[in-house]
Amino acid sequence: MGRRRKDNAMVFSNLIGRAQDRLAKRARYRRLVSEIESLSNRDLVDLRADRGEMLYQAYRSVYG
Repeated sequence: MGRRRKDNAMVFSNLIGRAQDRLAKRARYRRLVSEIESLSNRDLVDLRADRGEMLYQAYRSVYG
């Protein structure tokens, strides 16, 4: 019984850890999207940047 409880605790801990990781990634991605979306078209011209490409790179940097 003791080992089974320990195994269950490890599984639960693993699930919680994975959920926390997903939430942290989502928060990071949403912050990046918000920053990118806040750039005006003029800012993008000054940066010589493309909003779509920036959003793609933000996704890749967070999720791989």
